[in-house]
Amino acid sequence: MSFWHGKRVLLTGHTGFKGAWAARWLATMGARVTGLALPPPAGPAIFAMLGQEHLAASHLVDLRDLPAVEAVVRAVEPEIVLHMAAQPLVRLSYADPVGTFGTNVMGTVHLLDAVRRLARPQAIVVVTSDKVYANDGSGRAYDEADRLEGHDPYSASKAATEIVVASFRQSYFFAAGVPLVTARGGNVIGGGDYSADRLVPDIVRALMAGKRPLLRNPESTRPWQHVLDCLDGYFSFAMACATGRQVPSALNFGPLPDATAVTVAGLTRRMLAAFGHEATFDLDPSEAPKEMRELAVSSALAEETLGWRPCLTPEASIQLTADWYSAQSSSADMAQVTDRQIKAYRDLRS
Repeated sequence: MSFWHGKRVLLTGHTGFKGAWAARWLATMGARVTGLALPPPAGPAIFAMLGQEHLAASHLVDLRDLPAVEAVVRAVEPEIVLHMAAQPLVRLSYADPVGTFGTNVMGTVHLLDAVRRLARPQAIVVVTSDKVYANDGSGRAYDEADRLEGHDPYSASKAATEIVVASFRQSYFFAAGVPLVTARGGNVIGGGDYSADRLVPDIVRALMAGKRPLLRNPESTRPWQHVLDCLDGYFSFAMACATGRQVPSALNFGPLPDATAVTVAGLTRRMLAAFGHEATFDLDPSEAPKEMRELAVSSALAEETLGWRPCLTPEASIQLTADWYSAQSSSADMAQVTDRQIKAYRDLRS
């Protein structure tokens, strides 16, 4: 916590699911967090539930607007940059590939160009995805040495972002002594995600409507992890970079190994049981864009170089998620609920 106290942090994507958790957690550690993101979507939003009092400033800016991005960077002069803003949905990327590449690739170009000309941060962490790897369908856990590729527009945009970051690192930031790295997180779950076409929000919406969840690919596996485990990895990476430790230029942050074998159906059954509902679902009969059947990533290099390891089991991650949504449905103060879960996680880490 002492590292983050008083740090000027520029956090992109602070109005989204992971970004809202990140902003709140960083603020509890004393960081001065400035957010840069699009407005939250209509409907329930964790950003609105948590309020803005913990933020130093909140700028509702499109990353594709270079002058607006430059103005924020100039005003903040960040010491740490955490770039989490993105178009993060695979199915939406099929419908809007231009917007997806524009936000994920050119948005990153705009941010890095503004930072390299207007600021001298201690570290920059760009969040990409576990889906950047060339997935051969084997189900093995991919590591940082594996080839990058993208079968769908979202995955391709994140693999392209990795190339953008590598280019800026070699062209500008290495010579300036500024660590610029990428963090590749797994499939994140947790309270406050209301995105379309994501498993946990779809389950929550189905329960609220008194229906069974509809599953598109029940036997697919994903590296499910709780948002707090994932963010702890990102924060550890940023801190290691800023304190001069020798770390890789890219790291995976995934769940405990036993979580990688949990199928969509398995996670659904556990989530429904955690809510106290019958663990049944229906198959979605509608046609859907192709998604990879199996995906897993190895966090061995993060453990080796950072000493970081996830600490939440699938059961604990699911229970925390269900507890958050249950509290929200009973009109609890969600800022307090979120703070309690952050504190409980930090206590578990210590």
